[in-house]
Amino acid sequence: MKVIVVGSSHGGYEAVRELLMDEPDTEIQWYEKGGFISFLSCGMQLYLEGYVKNVNDVSYATPEEMRSKGVSVFVEQEITAIDPDKRTVHVINHQDGTERDETYDKLILSPGAVPATLPVEGTDLENVYAMRGRDWAIKLKQKTVDPDVRNVVIVGAGYIGIEAAEVFANAGMNVTVIDVLPRMLDTYLDEEFTDILTKEMENNNVQAAPGQNIQRFEGKDGKVSKVVTDQGTYDADLVVVAAGIKPNTKWLGDTLELTSGGLIQIDDYLQTSVPDIYAIGDATLVKFAPTDGKETRIALASNARRQGRFAAKNALGYKKAMPSVSGSSALSLFDYNFASTGIKEGTAETYGVETMSTLVTDSYRPPFVPEKHGNAEVYFKLTYDPNTTRILGGQIMSREDVTQNINVISLAIQEKLTLEDLAYADFFFQPDFDRPWSILNVGAQQALRDVENRK
Repeated sequence: MKVIVVGSSHGGYEAVRELLMDEPDTEIQWYEKGGFISFLSCGMQLYLEGYVKNVNDVSYATPEEMRSKGVSVFVEQEITAIDPDKRTVHVINHQDGTERDETYDKLILSPGAVPATLPVEGTDLENVYAMRGRDWAIKLKQKTVDPDVRNVVIVGAGYIGIEAAEVFANAGMNVTVIDVLPRMLDTYLDEEFTDILTKEMENNNVQAAPGQNIQRFEGKDGKVSKVVTDQGTYDADLVVVAAGIKPNTKWLGDTLELTSGGLIQIDDYLQTSVPDIYAIGDATLVKFAPTDGKETRIALASNARRQGRFAAKNALGYKKAMPSVSGSSALSLFDYNFASTGIKEGTAETYGVETMSTLVTDSYRPPFVPEKHGNAEVYFKLTYDPNTTRILGGQIMSREDVTQNINVISLAIQEKLTLEDLAYADFFFQPDFDRPWSILNVGAQQALRDVENRK
């Protein structure tokens, strides 16, 4: 069997790995239109801040490594069209300009997404950057040591924008983060958390400018110099646009069924509207566990990797349905570490779900452990159905790293556990690591009391 995999980021890489593990004799062709395979944009901050020295290390694999496993790897070769009737793809080789057609038995598409552009004047000015992919990583790294860059404006206060803000603040620059939403990290955390994080940003020379619409970018001598919103004007020697992504699917519109937003329609087995063609990653929807599998868009590496594994299995004929996901994610911002999963109080209306939430705070370790020896306050918020007490989501934050706790909540969501299940779940206790009662136990126990008091 010959399987062609298009795209080399998270989903494409995992599809190739699964093919090799399940059926190592499969003929695999792996295509990447850029000159570098499997760059991890989610690891870009580690490179920009110097934790990873070589940008090429921010990757899952090299062409040489994958070729040694029997995979035919093609870089700087772009698939631009599909002929389902002939079972062929059209390939443009950007190295020498030649074109050819390749046949396939199964086709796995991981086309990914590209940074969204703002429909405003001045986006073509010099020093208006994006933050996605290896090429942008190299350009951004150069700007962190550019003496002419003093004022940096970040457009977008999601994870990518917040990462960019911390990078340039740590590089000694004045940073402003502008977002159309009313709070920083609005879609990831509820207000109790974002209020604390906004103060943390301000304490580290990052100005938050939420609830503002970009009107235009102004320039001088062809370079950006100001960002103008509906509420103010901000000096800018560099602008990083992190205002979301759009699916890279325009080239597929005549071949596959797409949603109104340009996402690829797939079934439970990752198959598209065309037989033997599968799609994965940021250009698709996923089934959301808190809403019993209702489709939504959650562009996370973890989802793409999981899809890649299941698409490969189904391409090989194993018939495995893709499980629902909780949408779990985590990030650090200066001294704070936070994570969230599932439905939050602030997103419940979007999903049309009745929820109730409980916020608890506790110390990371028993009170007798001094703060300077690793004790800090922990904030945990649990969201649940007040009628059934089914767990629907959770958020956690501390100056200590407590983010792994959110994986328990993710599993609880997927398994449809209730507050009763979590309240006295068996978690270990050791003063070097935690409190006598896990913060998850504490949250669920308080939530049960809150539900009882509501009656």
